[in-house]
Amino acid sequence: MSHKRIPKRKAAIAVGGVAALGAAAFLLPMANASQDNASGATATAPKTLKSASDASDLASQLQDLLGQAFAGSYYDSGKQQLVVNVISGDNNIVVQAEKAGAVVRQVQNSNSELAAVAQTLKTKATIPGTAWAVDPKTNKVVVTADSTVTGSKWDTLQSTVQSLGSNMATLKKSSGTFKTLVSGGDAIFSQVQDGTVRCSLGFNVTASDGSPAFLTAGHCGVAAKDWSDSETGQPIATVDQAQFPGNGDFSLVKYNDATTQAPSEVNIGNGQTVAINQAVDATVGETVFRMGSTTGLHDGQVTGLDATVNFQSETDPNGVDTVTGLIQTNVCAEAGDSGGSLFTQDGGAVGMTSGGSGDCTSGGETFFQPVTAALQATGATLGDGGAGAGAGDASATADPSATAGDQNGAGDQAGGDQIGGTADPSATAGDQSGTGDATGTGDQSGTGDETGTGDQSGTGADNTSSSN
Repeated sequence: MSHKRIPKRKAAIAVGGVAALGAAAFLLPMANASQDNASGATATAPKTLKSASDASDLASQLQDLLGQAFAGSYYDSGKQQLVVNVISGDNNIVVQAEKAGAVVRQVQNSNSELAAVAQTLKTKATIPGTAWAVDPKTNKVVVTADSTVTGSKWDTLQSTVQSLGSNMATLKKSSGTFKTLVSGGDAIFSQVQDGTVRCSLGFNVTASDGSPAFLTAGHCGVAAKDWSDSETGQPIATVDQAQFPGNGDFSLVKYNDATTQAPSEVNIGNGQTVAINQAVDATVGETVFRMGSTTGLHDGQVTGLDATVNFQSETDPNGVDTVTGLIQTNVCAEAGDSGGSLFTQDGGAVGMTSGGSGDCTSGGETFFQPVTAALQATGATLGDGGAGAGAGDASATADPSATAGDQNGAGDQAGGDQIGGTADPSATAGDQSGTGDATGTGDQSGTGDETGTGDQSGTGADNTSSSN
């Protein structure tokens, strides 16, 4: 990453990740964004939705149309159809949803009943290392416990879930440990009292006052105020707003130079970028892609929305940092990926990496801050910060028909220095050795920890010595 290219000319930090590593078949050929009925289909046949964003739009329409009868939805990527849950036995409700183009399932549990389940869990089972989210495919709340939930904590969680009834909630174990994951994407750094904090830029935006800025994880903004594009460089950006824990995990960080041009794109390395053209809500079942400077490019599916995660507090050994409103996925992540970009194949900004469990060898659960919620809370808008261009005006455009592989040592590529490249990322990215280590290790200040101890100097950011 080239610090010398930051001042006035353009930011040496582009949106999101740099080094791609291990994403199988990264982006399939770009789908037509239109919604088409199957050839010869009747008026009530399900629509073929060629992108998850189309499915999200249809789901929003049906939620408004069906009201209390709406009980969640998900995208069937194999059939390219939206499946909508309804709780009413009223045939008129089913007809309305089918006419709109959805596949309709009648289910038992309403959204309000599932929300009540989540509230019970919050009251009785807010235990570090636990998480829960509604799974529309099963019409239940899925509760996950990491490897630290043992003994009396496990007994409490298990009994609480059992009391809810097997038709309302299920419990599963995760082999890893839920932690926020520092770093990822184009690495950004901050010097704190006990060492170096490393996080990742998520998406470039324009702040409400018109100044160039970027979004990243909230626990990064709580950890440190001033950020640089290199471990020993001078600060180039300052935290304006930060939320963590509580209702979200996001920060708005403003570039110190008001003339900084911050392109709206995700850097996937080797001069290749994917233009980011809009902020979109996640849809359960859709395929998403995550960039991180430690593990590079990986893909997976959205598995839950409005997830609650109970991280072990970094400042209180007996405390818990609860974060709500997150996106749950099965996309892998490791230490060094926090704040990095979660996006869709057609250039939709979905989220920023918050935390999770597991690794990119065995898999796991990962949680993301929704971009739409962060924009609404901060008043920022997606797009080229300070460049006078709209969100779709990034100079590099994605051509997701080829590969994003062989990006050796790409972890030190400055995103802003990749303008003009054409992304060609449809195949694997598994050959990117040595990627993502802005300091040569993927960890902070050569220790693997943010503070040299595995803790964040009492700030709320996470250490990078573990993948979770």
